[in-house]
Parts: sequence; C-alpha cells; structure tokens
Amino acid sequence: MKILYLECSMGAAGDMLMAALSELIPDPEGFIARMNALGLPGVRLERQNVTKCGIVGTHVAVTVHGHEEGAHDHAHHAHSGLDDIRRVIDGLDLPEAVKARAAAVYDSIARAEAEVHGTAVEQIHFHEVGSLDAVADVTGVCLLMDIIRPDRVVVSPVHVGSGQVKCAHGLLPVPAPATARLLEGAPTYGGRIRGELCTPTGAALLKHFADGFGDMPVMAVQKIGYGMGAKDFEAANCLRAMLGEADGGAEDVCELKCNLDDMTGEALGFAMQALLDAGALDAWCEALLMKKGRPGQMLCCLCRPGEEGRFAELMLKHTATLGVRAHTLRRYALDREAVTLDTPWGPVRGKRSTGYGVSRVKPEFDDVARLAREQGLSVAEVLAKIGQ
Repeated sequence: MKILYLECSMGAAGDMLMAALSELIPDPEGFIARMNALGLPGVRLERQNVTKCGIVGTHVAVTVHGHEEGAHDHAHHAHSGLDDIRRVIDGLDLPEAVKARAAAVYDSIARAEAEVHGTAVEQIHFHEVGSLDAVADVTGVCLLMDIIRPDRVVVSPVHVGSGQVKCAHGLLPVPAPATARLLEGAPTYGGRIRGELCTPTGAALLKHFADGFGDMPVMAVQKIGYGMGAKDFEAANCLRAMLGEADGGAEDVCELKCNLDDMTGEALGFAMQALLDAGALDAWCEALLMKKGRPGQMLCCLCRPGEEGRFAELMLKHTATLGVRAHTLRRYALDREAVTLDTPWGPVRGKRSTGYGVSRVKPEFDDVARLAREQGLSVAEVLAKIGQ
C-alpha cells in the first residue's frame, strides 16, 4: 500500500504543499513547465532551492503579473467572484478529475469564508492576486496528487501558530476564522511561534485529501520532500511529505450499521453514495426481514478507526434511522497499486493487487465501459480483448 504522510509541524500553505509534493515525483521541472503552460492569466511558477535551519528544500514562488503575494495581502487589486474562479479552473488544460478536485477545494474555502463573515457563498469575492495565487496552489497540489496517486494520505496534527494575523477586516486571531472552520474535526495545536502557520488554502487541501489524521504510520519511506514557506522562524519553516510503502495485512477498521424499512431505493442509494464521497472504505446494503414481516435494508459502512463519529453523523443525516451501531473489525487486505493496461484501443487505468501469494490485475470499470460504448461492444467482449 502506497502511503503519503504529511508532517505539518509548521502548519501548511498551498505553496508549501505543492513544493513538498513536487520533490516526490520524477520530473519536478516538467511539472512546473506544465503548470506554466496552463494559461492562468499572468501566473508564473518557479522552483527555488531554499535552506532553512540547515535543511535544503524547495520553495515554489507563484507570481501574478510579476508580484508574489504575501499572506492576506488584500490591497490594490481587482476582485473576482467564486463563479469567475470556477470558470478559470474549468478552462484549464487538466484532467477532469483534477479540475473537479480543485473546484471542490476552492468551494470549501468559499463556504468557510462565507460562514465566518455571515454572508452567502455567491457574495464572497477574492482579490485578483490572491485568487489566482490560490488557484495555482490548489490546481498544482491536485495535479501532483493525481500523479502520485497514494492509496492513503495521513496528516499529522496541524500546528496553526499563535497570535494575530492582519487581513482586510483588521487583526484576526490565529488561526484565522476561515482556517479554523476548515480544520474543524482535525487535530490542531498552537504554540509559542507567533504567526499564521496554516492558511485557509493549506487547511482546505489537507481536509480534502486526508484519509486520516495522526502519527506517522508504520511504513518503509522511499521518498521525502521538503516544502519551504516564505517566512523565517526559529524552527525550520517547512512541510515534510513522506512517501512510502506499508505491508498489506491485518488492520483495524470500524463497521457501522443501521436498519431501515421506510426509505425509497433512490434515497437509500443517495445515502450510500454520500458515505463513499466522504471517504468511506466501503458502503453497501443488505436485505432484511424486520419485525411484523416488513422487508427492510441494512445500510453498512466501513471506515478507519477514529472516523466512526463522522460517518455515523452522515448516516443519521441521510437516512431515517434513529440509531447507528458501530464495532471494530480486523481486516486482511491485499496491497494495491495503480497501473496502466495496454489495449487494442489505447491505455486504460487498472489496479494491481498483491499479497498472501495472490497477484491479480483489474481494469477500471469506467474505462472498460467507455471502450464498450466507443467500440459498440459488450463489456464482456472488451474484457476478453484485454485478457480479463
């Protein structure tokens, strides 16, 4: 299992995440060239080697019309609405999955800003340099995550800093209100370092990609990336990304269940998809015969230990149940990795599973279905052609 561990002992910002992740891929300069070719208006990225407290790492300088933005520098710039940002992202030459993730991250930032300012999301506006800088950070991180494709992302407790931060509305406490809202449910801490260590963009990216928060898992580290922040503190201002492999095998998971006999199939399907969209390891339904002979369904969900409260809340929200049962199970799983399979019609995505003397490869069904539609074949015929 490929695990990405993000160590946020000095917080997180979009450029720090992008810099750290860029050190994990084979061609970081090619990534920068690809970002500069996207056509973001006036935006240019540059990788710089930086040393902080004796540690050599990477800083990604993002300039807009030649200016690199400082945190919360809101003066003397035009403003853009969220719809403008969505249109910018939609127009970029990126895979659809990357654009969807980038839009979702940016939407979460806008929702957090709207909630803390007591206004509608549609009324949130971003100043020109800040918005384009954040779009570059967000799309860059989403593209890198698509290149790395970890099976699991674990984030350390996030150091948010202390004191106050200056923004357009005046002096605000650290973490800034939008950052605090974005990090709800994640372990965070302050400290004696004065300053804003975690930005709203950094917080939104961490929450979007994290499968869990906590200590570094047992793993064989293969690559380490250091993403350097722009400011200097008494401690090395860097975010460390560690990519490694963990042996497949036994692990604890939490199973949640609830019995239902008064929901339509459509509503139940919506609830199950909501659990999967929120990052559940799996979700499914089982047929039941309930009291008084009523047919029913049992909605089941698997999640990581420590996340059962969040998924129980989703089950209570999206179903008619009055209660959710939870218990811990021991699960044995194969190692999985993303692969590319050659077919007579071009490459398709696949997944290789190994362990316990087992080795198998399975193509992504969405790609198989696409080929079946394009070639006028059945799914079985496509699978036979690619040796499945």
